[in-house]
Amino acid sequence: MKAKLLSAVAVVLLAVALAGCGSSKPAAGSVDGNIKITDDFNQTIVLKAPAKRIISLYSAHTENLLALGLEAEIIGVSPAESAQAAKDKPVFDYRADPEKVLAAQPDVVIIRPFIKQSHPDFVKTLEQANIKVVCLYPERFEEFDGYIKKLAVLTGREQQAGEQLAAFHARLNAVAEHTAKAQVKKRVYFEATTTEYRTITPDSMPGRVLQLAGGVNMAADAQPLKTSGSIAAYGSERLLMKAEEIDVFLAQRGPMNPGVTPEAIKLRPGFDKIKAVREGQVYIVDEKLVSTPSFRLADGVEQLARLLYPEVFSVQ
Repeated sequence: MKAKLLSAVAVVLLAVALAGCGSSKPAAGSVDGNIKITDDFNQTIVLKAPAKRIISLYSAHTENLLALGLEAEIIGVSPAESAQAAKDKPVFDYRADPEKVLAAQPDVVIIRPFIKQSHPDFVKTLEQANIKVVCLYPERFEEFDGYIKKLAVLTGREQQAGEQLAAFHARLNAVAEHTAKAQVKKRVYFEATTTEYRTITPDSMPGRVLQLAGGVNMAADAQPLKTSGSIAAYGSERLLMKAEEIDVFLAQRGPMNPGVTPEAIKLRPGFDKIKAVREGQVYIVDEKLVSTPSFRLADGVEQLARLLYPEVFSVQ
C-alpha cells in the first residue's frame, strides 16, 4: 500500500514538472528585477535597466523607437533612414567593421533577421564582446503589437507604447467605419514587384493593409516564394485571366520596385485588357506605408481606403 502511495505521488510530481516545462514563458517583462524579452531567434535578452544607449540598424525600428519618445537614447542608426529625427545621428553599417559599434558602447543593438542571416560574423563579434543584440521583425500584421511591446519593455516605455498602439488602432477603426459604407467592395490586384508580376500573399503585411482598407485581394490564391514569405510569383497569364474582374491596380514603389509608374503599367503587353487600366484606376503606393512594420501602416491603410472609396470619405 505504501509503495503504491509513493508511486502515485511520484507520478503527480512528474506530471507537474512536465507541465512546467511545457508552459510558455512571457515574451517580455520584468523578471527578478531585470528586464527580459525573447527575440525572434528565440534568444533571451536580459537587461538590468532600460536601455539608454541604443543603436538601431533597421529604419522601422528607428521610427518606432522615435514614436516611443526615444530620440535622445538612440545613439546610432542605419545608413538608410526615413525619419527626419534620425538624419543627424551617427551611422553604423552591419556590412562594415563592427569595431565602430563596439567603440560606441551601446546597451543594445537592435537588428532584424536578415542582418543575422546575411552577416552572422558581424553579429557574432558583437555578442562575443557582450553587446546585447536584439533581433526583431514582425512578419505578420498580427505580430505588430507584440513587437512594439518588446521595444517598449527594452526601453522602459510601456506606457508610451500603450498610448501609441491605442491611437494606431483607433485610426484603423475609423477607416473601417468609413469603408463599411461602401455599397460594393473594390477588387484589387496588388503588384509587389514587376519581376514575374509578383504580388503579395493575403496574410502578409501589405495583404492585411489592403484588407483593412476594405479591398478584395484578387490574388488571394497566391503562394509565397518561400516559407512564411510575403511575396508570390503570379505571372502575366494568370493575372490577365482575371483582367475583367480587377477594379483597381495597385503597385508599391520602393527598393524592390523602384521605377514603376502608372504610365509604364499601361504600356505593358496585354494590360489594356485589364478593367482597372482601361478605366484609369492604376495607382502607386509608397512601400514604406504598406510593407514596413511601423506606425505609418495606419497612413497606408487610410491612403488605400481613400483611393478605393473616395466617395465615402468625401463627406466628413
